[in-house]
Amino acid sequence: MYRLALLIVMFLSTQLETQAQSNYEKGMQKALTLWGENKPDDAVNLFERIASAEQDNWLPPYYAAQVLIIDGFTKLKDAEKLDAQLKRAQDFINDATAISKENSEILVMQALLHTVYVSSDGAKYGMTLAPKVAQLYEKAYKLNPNNPRVVLNRAEWNIGSARYFGQDTKPFCKEFDKALKLFANFKPETAFHPNWGQDRAEEASKSCKE
Repeated sequence: MYRLALLIVMFLSTQLETQAQSNYEKGMQKALTLWGENKPDDAVNLFERIASAEQDNWLPPYYAAQVLIIDGFTKLKDAEKLDAQLKRAQDFINDATAISKENSEILVMQALLHTVYVSSDGAKYGMTLAPKVAQLYEKAYKLNPNNPRVVLNRAEWNIGSARYFGQDTKPFCKEFDKALKLFANFKPETAFHPNWGQDRAEEASKSCKE
């Protein structure tokens, strides 16, 4: 009788776990779809709800931050609204970092957040945040030099810096080719792990050689 009861409990636990995973997958897919439909606010709110339910999973807050950061590039001239948006994104990055420390994907997202600030007002943020962006990419590269997004974004930042200081950008072109090779062999851990950037690497590689 005890053995039967134990088997029943194990079966029910497995069923509940499968159901919970299914709900997680459905939620993540829905949130990504909303983002693809140009509904960033709805996407962020859904990622936030998923994060509340999946408190040991860094991906929902990572995506919530990513949506806010990417959308932030469209609000560079609205300083007040942009600042509020990026502060919210920073909270999500902090949540993701608390769950997964020393994560190269999260470091890239943090660097991108600082980049939005620098892009919005270079005079105000450049001196303080530009060095932090460079440091974040170097740290991410040391952690995972085979992460294609690390190689791509690090190269883009370095080229931007070279242009700003009037330096030759050609030496960095090979980094885009390296990123493309890494993208070709990259396999995300799950369907929802970061897998973006290949199209940008292709465009950057082509543009760099023209």
